[in-house]
Amino acid sequence: MATFESGGLPLAYDDIGGPGEGRPIILVHGFTSNRKENWQRLGWYGAFERRRIRMIAMDCRGHGESAKPHDSARYGRENMAGDILALMDHLDIERAHIMGFSMGSRLALAAALKAPHRFATLTLGGAGEKLFEKREMADNPMADAMEAVDPETITEPMLKSFRQFADDQGEDRLALAALTRAKDEPFTKEELAKLDVPVLVVAGARDELAGDPEGLAKVFPDGRAVTLPGCDHFSAIPHALFKATVFDFLDGTLA
Repeated sequence: MATFESGGLPLAYDDIGGPGEGRPIILVHGFTSNRKENWQRLGWYGAFERRRIRMIAMDCRGHGESAKPHDSARYGRENMAGDILALMDHLDIERAHIMGFSMGSRLALAAALKAPHRFATLTLGGAGEKLFEKREMADNPMADAMEAVDPETITEPMLKSFRQFADDQGEDRLALAALTRAKDEPFTKEELAKLDVPVLVVAGARDELAGDPEGLAKVFPDGRAVTLPGCDHFSAIPHALFKATVFDFLDGTLA
């Protein structure tokens, strides 16, 4: 396991393929997941290796083999997007492609907004127009689900599925709860409209967490959307059409 330090925290990553030719791609996983589950087990490592594309996948803070602080102030998009750029600096990568899924899409987008000159393309998986929605609830049901002593007390199916997935992965539930308590404002269409980077948005047709990918893609100056038929939020990640769409998008831009 390789590590680097960002904001005083040790974070884990894989660098597959070495310097190679062309620009590498950075992969950023979703909430309650990690680099091994989100990308390696579901076939993405092998897919990039077969294409001879250098691939760097990190464990976000609070996940996997990275540091897991229980203080919500250590999270937030600003800190976690900064981790992506710190990893690129650590590896002396000036410019890369970047792809995220769900939470990872938000972080990838935040990094691209922070330093657009450092990214050749941006792929947002498990994302859509709900990216612009503001959470109006005063409480935090996701944090409550992560902190519940007995997962059987969680009645909302989506919350229960995230909790079960976190338990299955052996994740630190208190760290995940702290992450959800970080106060981030929604992205605005105005800031996204200024991002002059080719953007691909991919979501399942039944992904209620993401919403319509077309509604997000059309905000970018150079955005395009693909809807995966029959897929929900979780079944989209390993889908062959998702991989094919990503490689179609990247073709011709890796030099």
